[in-house]
Amino acid sequence: MNTVARTLLGRLGGLVLTLFLASIVIFSATLLAGDPLAALAGGAKPTPELIGQIRASYHLDDPLWTRYWLWLTAALHGDFGTSFVYKTDVMTLIAPRFAITLELVLLTVILILVFGVGSGILAAIRGRAVDRTVSILTSLGMALPTFVVAILLIWIFAKTLGWFPVYGAGTGVWDRAWHLFLPAVSLAVLFIAYISRVTRSSLVAQLHSEHVDTARVRGIPRSRVFTVHVFRNASPQLLAIAGTTIAGLFAASAIAEVAFGIGGIGSLLVQAASRADLPVVQIVSLILVTIFVVLNALADLVSALIDPSSISGGSRA
Repeated sequence: MNTVARTLLGRLGGLVLTLFLASIVIFSATLLAGDPLAALAGGAKPTPELIGQIRASYHLDDPLWTRYWLWLTAALHGDFGTSFVYKTDVMTLIAPRFAITLELVLLTVILILVFGVGSGILAAIRGRAVDRTVSILTSLGMALPTFVVAILLIWIFAKTLGWFPVYGAGTGVWDRAWHLFLPAVSLAVLFIAYISRVTRSSLVAQLHSEHVDTARVRGIPRSRVFTVHVFRNASPQLLAIAGTTIAGLFAASAIAEVAFGIGGIGSLLVQAASRADLPVVQIVSLILVTIFVVLNALADLVSALIDPSSISGGSRA
């Protein structure tokens, strides 16, 4: 087994261990957040008999580890519990909302790739004036929180100009894209600025490297020098950042979803937490952690395929 394969196998084991530890933390934290009896009672004043029945049905008097094991084994068998508030299967509740969040994230990723990577490339290769302009814009973008951008977009493009809807996710492909555009922009601004800066710094480092100077001396065309010797060598770092960024979008989507009244898993998590709907909070939190860990692992894998030395600890000549 070569070094890359061993490294990837080790990271796969780390992924499984991380998810296991995360499930323990999530389950324990949600239980420590408060007693779910009020939510389980459905708004009724719980009598001693009702309290006893609820505690027995949901194993509330069992030890913590016993309750965790029952929850984990049920989840591994596809049983994610029943919402305390909505009285329906948790996955039935989550599935359509996850689809909306996924579409929002995909649209946001497109904006980040076009404007974040694109502006980073321009800043690296187009001279001082462009570099300075991009630097100013990215500084402004990183200084604006998502909720502030959302408010500005709603005020300018929805309320004042009336170009975009201000509420809901829409139906159908084009209507959905129209409804999700402003939320995607509000979510993308900070990440565009961040990715732009990372792209620029990675490319500038490669542009001043010895192997790029050698390629230029050999008379290799500038376009080939950039694609083969500059961008390809910068790709592992960009992919590593991309995994973290896309995973972060799923968590940050809650802000845009609440601001624009979109029924995604982010807004569902906020509602569930405020109403002590523990099964929903637990599963949504575990889904977000899983997405974060898996996307970072995939970024490592793709980096290894592009440049094996990026994962085995070496450096590309």
